[in-house]
Amino acid sequence: MQSASLAGESLPSPSFRFEPSAAPVTASERAAQLVDPGFGKVFTDHMALIRWSESDGWHDAAITARRPLTIDPSMAVLHYAQEIFEGLKAYRTANGGTVMFRPEANAKRFRDSARRLAMPELPDELFLESCRLLVKTEADWIPTVEGGALYLRPFMIASEAFLGVKPSAEYLYMVIASSVGAYWKGGARAISVWVSETYARAAAGGTGAAKCGGNYAASLVAQAEGIREGCDQVVFLDAAERRWVEELGGMNIFFVFDDGTLLTPPLTGTILPGITRDSIIQLARDQGLAVREELYSFEQWRADAGSGRLTEAFACGTAAVVTPIGQVASAHGRFTIGSGGTGQLTQRMLDSLTAIQRGQAPDPHGWLSPVA
Repeated sequence: MQSASLAGESLPSPSFRFEPSAAPVTASERAAQLVDPGFGKVFTDHMALIRWSESDGWHDAAITARRPLTIDPSMAVLHYAQEIFEGLKAYRTANGGTVMFRPEANAKRFRDSARRLAMPELPDELFLESCRLLVKTEADWIPTVEGGALYLRPFMIASEAFLGVKPSAEYLYMVIASSVGAYWKGGARAISVWVSETYARAAAGGTGAAKCGGNYAASLVAQAEGIREGCDQVVFLDAAERRWVEELGGMNIFFVFDDGTLLTPPLTGTILPGITRDSIIQLARDQGLAVREELYSFEQWRADAGSGRLTEAFACGTAAVVTPIGQVASAHGRFTIGSGGTGQLTQRMLDSLTAIQRGQAPDPHGWLSPVA
C-alpha cells in the first residue's frame, strides 16, 4: 500500500535555504551567451533541489549552485528508468515584470506522472515554490531576443542504491533552468512529418499520458526513421490498429478544416495531456471556434488534405509553442496540407497565445503566475 508520505501528505513542507554559487557566470559572459542562446544549450548558475525518503518525506529543500551529480552505479533510475519530468517557461512581460505560464497545470501533471510511475507526489506548493524561487534567482538569464524565455525543467529520479524491481525508497527532485530563444530560427516554419507505421509510442494501459523519459526514448528510433526520409518530425498512430493519429514525438497535433472547425485527438490515456494543447482549445473556443476532441484516421487525414477539406495542421508544445505542418510523408507516399506553409488560423493561435504569455494581451483565464 502506498504510504501517506508517498502521496506527499504526511509531513509539513520544508522551507528552502539559499546556497549561492561560489563561481557564477559574470555579467559580460552571460550577456554574450544570451545573444543567441538557441534551445537547451545555455544553463543558469543555480538549480532547485529537494530530497524524499520513506523515513523523512520531502526534506532538505534548497536553491543551490548548479553542479554535476555524484551517483552510485546501482542507483535505481539507471536500471529501471523510474523518472519523470516537466517543461515550462518564464517570460519577461511588456511592462518589465516576470511571469511563469500555467505552472499550476505543470504541478498537477507532475503529480499525475509520479502516481503512474509509483513515485512520491510532490505537493503543488513545493513544485510552484521551487520554480518561483529559481526564476527569481535567475531572472537576469531571461534573454531579450525574439522568442526569448527561461525554460524550466523540473524532474525527479529514483535515487536509492538498490538492485531490485520495486519503487525506490529515495528520490531526488530538481529544477534546472535554461535560457532559450525561438525554437525555430527565423520564426515558425512549416515542417514535414513522417507517419510511423512500424513503431508505436504508447499503448492503452501504458505510460503514454505520463511525462517520463521512456516515452521519448522509445520515439527516437522512429524520429531517426523520419529524418532518413527527409522529414523534420515523426507522427505516431495508435498501437492497437495503427490507424488513428495520436501525437508527434514530443508535441500534440491539431487539424483545421474549411468550415473553420478544429479537431485534436482525444485524451484516452495514450497521449500526453499537453498544457499548450489545452490552452489552444480554450483560446479557440474563446474566439467562437468549434473544437472537437475526436479520433482521426491517417486515411482520413490524407483524403481531407487531397480534397481541400483540411486546410491546415499544426503541432504544439511548450518548447516550440505552435508549429505549422506543411507536408506529410509515409511509406505510401507524400501529400501537402493547404499551401504547404503557415495557415492563417495557425498563425492566429500562435500570436494569441504568445501575446498572453508575454503580457501583451489580457489574461482572462489567469494563466500568468507573477514572480515577485
